Amino acid sequence: MDFSIKAFDAKNTITSAKTGCVAVGVYENKKLTAEAKALDGKGEITAALKSGDITGKAGTTLLLRAIQGAAAERVLLVGLGADEPVSEKSFTSGVNAAIKAFSTLGAADAIIALPLTEVKDRDTAWAIRAVVQAGREAVYRSDTQKSKKDPAYAGVKKLALSVPNNAANKTALAQAIAIANGMELTKDLGNLSANVCTPTYLANVAKKLAKDYKFEVEILDRKQLEALKMGSFLSVTAGSEQPPKFIVLKHKGGKAKDAPVVLVGKGITFDTGGISIKAGPGMDEMKYDMCGAASVLGTFRAIGEMGLDQNVIGIVAACENMPSGRATKPGDIVTSMNGLTIEILNTDAEGRLILCDALTYAERFNPAAVIDIATLTGACIVALGHHHSGVFARDDDAGNKLADGLLSAGKATGDTAWRLPIGEQYNEQLKSNFADLANIGSPGGASCTAAAFLENFTRKYAWAHVDIAGTAWKSGAAKGATGRPVPLLTTFLLNR
Repeated sequence: MDFSIKAFDAKNTITSAKTGCVAVGVYENKKLTAEAKALDGKGEITAALKSGDITGKAGTTLLLRAIQGAAAERVLLVGLGADEPVSEKSFTSGVNAAIKAFSTLGAADAIIALPLTEVKDRDTAWAIRAVVQAGREAVYRSDTQKSKKDPAYAGVKKLALSVPNNAANKTALAQAIAIANGMELTKDLGNLSANVCTPTYLANVAKKLAKDYKFEVEILDRKQLEALKMGSFLSVTAGSEQPPKFIVLKHKGGKAKDAPVVLVGKGITFDTGGISIKAGPGMDEMKYDMCGAASVLGTFRAIGEMGLDQNVIGIVAACENMPSGRATKPGDIVTSMNGLTIEILNTDAEGRLILCDALTYAERFNPAAVIDIATLTGACIVALGHHHSGVFARDDDAGNKLADGLLSAGKATGDTAWRLPIGEQYNEQLKSNFADLANIGSPGGASCTAAAFLENFTRKYAWAHVDIAGTAWKSGAAKGATGRPVPLLTTFLLNR
């Protein structure tokens, strides 16, 4: 679906717009939006409301054809609820309903003339992103590996947004499309089967991104990881036939002296749990255990398209966690890159074992901030469900600013997050009789102890951890990767 801006004024009115369909809003109190009033010269929209053919309830629609005085072939009435100005929830329902209605039309183009500039407590940029994301979600298909493809989106292909044609809105539209493209890459990677989306596959995706957007890229293999003494990372990959890949992408959009933001993604391309093997039901969803890595790659696609004027480093630690005669065993002790020894009490707590070495590696970039993104703990789903990602940071000025920035970016995009605690009390749960740290804590607060484990490897810079176990994918009939938290991460960078 292609998106553009269509501005209306006294000379170029909505009534003269030649298009297959124009969507305008109506309210439950029988009132019309300004755009609907402009098209209601002969009272046909008012009559439809009075007849009860449409109630104005948020998300309801009614298609009218050949309205007198309108150049558009069709006018789609979209319910926006009882609120005036329209609430965020009602606006989103209306947009989704309009996009769904467009999918059934024979028209090639349409105009969204809903009140994008009047959503309560939201700016026009947010409304533009909401329309673009809804449109791209409607056309997305997860049928890459099917021999017979799913029915393609057959509706409107060109969608114009009725907003002023100014520089701010043009920028907002370009950014919204870039974020949608980044989300699509993240979803595609997450949805691929693990026999295709291997660590090597992720490395090749990173190479292609580097070529397309002029990033610098470096791929470290096993021998280089051994030379770096990444004993913790290598312990996870010990049981797999797939070679590990440590991927480093560099976007140099800022000044050479500017400290970069480093994004670190967990890239377990399949997680059996290792010797601490998982239960069989639902194990197929462990192909999504690389969604942290996928979100870093998706964010890089977005910032590459935007030409973001900052320095950003992406690190992806990619491997499989498999059981075999070579696999790490519960009770084994390994030495991490920063010299701390770790007693591995559970091989299914592997994400933190690859991330800790990646976080140590990030020190070399003298970063302004480091954010790791990982499908780390089921406990985060217990705490927050599938609505919010969990954010952890130290309770100091740097950590609080970083956490606040992530939470604000999430709120601005609807890709929301919630802050959870860490601290020395959680480190107490990670004590081992035989090593510096255990890789799991005593019972209780498992997402907090996982974050506390990582915090031990981040004390030379400002750091935050984002647990996306509940937000990176959906189960059940709607099974599939969501593309989160690409909007949060990209907007966080834009806000800087």
